[in-house]
Parts: sequence; C-alpha cells; structure tokens
Amino acid sequence: MLKVDIQSFSYEKEEILKDIRFQLGKGQHMAVLGESGCGKSTLLHLIYGLLNLDKGTIFWEETELLGPNFNIVPGESFIKLVAQEYNVMPFITVAENVAEHLSRLDPEADAKRVRELLEVVDMVPFSDIMVKNLSGGQKQRVALAKALAKQPELLLLDEPFSHIDTFRKNSLRRKLYSFLKENNISCITATHDAAEALAFSDTLLILKNGATEVIGSPEEIYKSVASVYQAGFFDEVNVLPSELLTDENSSEELLLFPHQLEVSSEKTRLEVVVINNYFKGNNYLVEGSWHNKKVFFSNAEKIVPGSKIFLDLSL
Repeated sequence: MLKVDIQSFSYEKEEILKDIRFQLGKGQHMAVLGESGCGKSTLLHLIYGLLNLDKGTIFWEETELLGPNFNIVPGESFIKLVAQEYNVMPFITVAENVAEHLSRLDPEADAKRVRELLEVVDMVPFSDIMVKNLSGGQKQRVALAKALAKQPELLLLDEPFSHIDTFRKNSLRRKLYSFLKENNISCITATHDAAEALAFSDTLLILKNGATEVIGSPEEIYKSVASVYQAGFFDEVNVLPSELLTDENSSEELLLFPHQLEVSSEKTRLEVVVINNYFKGNNYLVEGSWHNKKVFFSNAEKIVPGSKIFLDLSL
C-alpha cells in the first residue's frame, strides 16, 4: 500500500534523511526507532505531505503523495498524523473534539462512534470536560481518538504516549494497536520506546544519522543485533572478546545483553568484580568490572559489591 523511496531530504543545506526505502502493507504496523534528531518526525511529515520531497518518491498504491508545493491544503485525507503538538481545540469538550470531523447527519451514529473511540483511549469519563482543563497526557489521548474518528487508512504517530503515565500507558497501547489491527489500519509509530517497538510492530526501522541502520521484523533485529548502536535501544550491552566465552580463538567481539550472561559455579575466563546491583522487579541488573571494563548481567539475587565471580554464556 505504502511505498517510500527517499534518496535525500534536506532543510536548506543540511541533509536530514537519506537512503530510506520500505513498503508497508494494509493493516501492517511499523515502528521507527532512533536517537533524538535522527529524522523520525521528518519522515512522518514527508509521508503525510507537510514537506516537499525533491529527491525520491512516496506512493500510496498507484498515487504519488506530494507535498505543499502541489496541494493547497497539505496532508492527505486518508492519512492522519498525531504530532507531538496536540491537534485539539481547547474551548470545546472532549466529545466535541472527537466529533469535529464526523458528518453530523446522524447524531445517534456520531455519538456511538465518539463513545467507541473514547473507550479505546480510556477517556469516557471526561467526555463532557473542556479540553483546556485536561492534563498533557489526557490531551494526547484526545488527539489519538480525534485522528481515528473518520477511520484513516494510514495513521502516523509521533511519540504518541510520551506524556502518558506508565500506569495507563501499557493498557492504552494494547487497546489502540488492537483497534488498529481489527480495523485494518496501517500505522507508523516514531518512538524512543524499544519495548513498544518490539511488542506492537510488524516491521522495525532503526535510523542512524538520518539513514537506515537496519530494517526487519522486531524478532530478527533483536536476536541478531549487529552494532552497539542497535543493541543500545533494547538494554545495556556488553562488548566482549569472543575467546572469553567460546572455544574459538577469534579476534571477533560478542555483543551480549545482560540476560545472556549468568554466574558460573565453575572457573571461566571471564572473572568480574561486582560494583553495584539494580533491582528490576523480577531480577537484579548487576554491574561488574573486568579489566576496568563494565560488564552487566542479570541475576536472581543481589550480589555483595566487591565479590569476585565467574560468568559464562547463559543456557
């Protein structure tokens, strides 16, 4: 459905994006991960049509999507963008905001649609509250419901849960992404949250310096991270000589997450001195030192700082 081929995009003389190519099918979800300033928001704005793409093309089916140089009103009617600046009207109610773009020909149907969407974003109790009286996270949820009112074919989300507390975020994400799947709505989410990207996307795109670092399924990327930059989005990362943990005599280095190392009851070539313990709920993240190099590993119990222990690859 969506075909993106960005050869290059610049603001004046500064190149922001380059060499980004992907396709997204109907009902599929893509997450875009990257450090701040890598071009995630710019990518969404190009797809939506707020910016002109001089070098490259963006197609929805057989129609090329063009920017403001070709459209009097920027943006496409079948695409909705939920930007970091909330597109909400402060001096009307939550329900009136969501109903703003509905036909108004069938008040009963409109009211049903508004309630359905407010249930998706957990805002039913605030239906009659003026938006100006809401918190930032609540306004963000209203913006999400408003974007879904006329059921877009493609939804673009720019850090959609950044102002929503963790207590509500987990439930909201499950509800929203399930709703999108049930209604066959394609979605691209720009996020800093790797857990969200892994759990709710079909395709993961990691950007670095405005270019594609890697693209593939979340499972493929997580299980075969090829650089410290990639691994750093998911957890602490250890970079260790392979000969420490394998029988191979190799100069290659291993990239290992904390859960891939465990305490060994037998002597190994990787002996660390414990520096600190960080409680993670179901285990501890233990920080150790090996030849003045930090090593992180997971353990069920806290380990006394100063202890010397041996580590091996976890089974």
